[in-house]
Amino acid sequence: MSVETVIVPDPGPGEAVVSVQACGVCHTDLHYREGGISDDFPFLLGHEAAGVVEAVGEGVTEVEPGDFVILNWRAVCGQCRACLRGRPWYCFNTHNAAQKMTLSDGTELSPALGIGAFLGKTLVAAGQCTKVSADAPAEVAGLLGCGVMAGLGAALNTGDITRGDTVAVIGCGGVGDAAVLGASLAGASKIIAVDVDDRKLEWARDFGATDTVNSRANDPVEAIRDLTGGFGADVVIEAVGRPETYRQAFYARDLAGTVVLVGVPTPEMKLELPLLDVFGRGGSLKSSWYGDCLPSRDFPMLIDLFLQGRLPLDRFVTETIELGQVEEAFAKMHRGDVLRSVVIL
Repeated sequence: MSVETVIVPDPGPGEAVVSVQACGVCHTDLHYREGGISDDFPFLLGHEAAGVVEAVGEGVTEVEPGDFVILNWRAVCGQCRACLRGRPWYCFNTHNAAQKMTLSDGTELSPALGIGAFLGKTLVAAGQCTKVSADAPAEVAGLLGCGVMAGLGAALNTGDITRGDTVAVIGCGGVGDAAVLGASLAGASKIIAVDVDDRKLEWARDFGATDTVNSRANDPVEAIRDLTGGFGADVVIEAVGRPETYRQAFYARDLAGTVVLVGVPTPEMKLELPLLDVFGRGGSLKSSWYGDCLPSRDFPMLIDLFLQGRLPLDRFVTETIELGQVEEAFAKMHRGDVLRSVVIL
């Protein structure tokens, strides 16, 4: 990564310019940097952000200058078959700003997830801005823009966890710990956190895990079954995105239980399961896109819970950093030293 001057155009129809106050360093940014998502370089990284609307283009009614907003990467269209069926969180036609931000020499940039928020101000589609209470610190609010919302939503929306359920979460980074928190918020009776790092398992306990399993030392499938009376968990959330951990999730769930994949795999990964086991075990195998969230519904509600002291979103912020420290933050993320480093702009 390098720090460059970026030219941000005035907003056109349906667009907004947002003055970015804080942006989390997300694993997806690292995927972009390493070419794991596409090779459309150069990328303008950063997408887990909050800030204040500076200007809006023609026809924008969702927000106005001065609004404090969280940026989201799924601006629903309202017109596709998913939206018209009343399932806008599955929108098949999400959109970004039509104009391009550029380097000083005119080179067009590819903004990460259509946002590009490691930047003093950024150009987005107005639908990517969700107004929330300005009482929330930007470094906390912005985390709902990606990882924390993905984990919370995997539990609350996709997994549909309810009171008394047993839940296992495999992978206890930022997304996995958010899933643990979501399961706790939903009233799960037992929440089993699984990871290879004891530090992360301690973090998971802080977010509501009732039991922990170090899968480097123990078979996680057998451990989860032992902790659930021999049956397996009602819901298993896989927050790693690897075939081997998905198989563990598949066999660690109870009959007719649910597996939720929220970890993001890479394009070359393959999964092989006996089809008879898929049939015989029943239940649901689900993928969670952005926690199946609807930003206009979920972001304000979750921020209100945080402000009421009922949702400890601030615990995800391990450190705040400057823009030039993003590479160092990537290294800390890779080592598992942080839940979230947040750039203050």
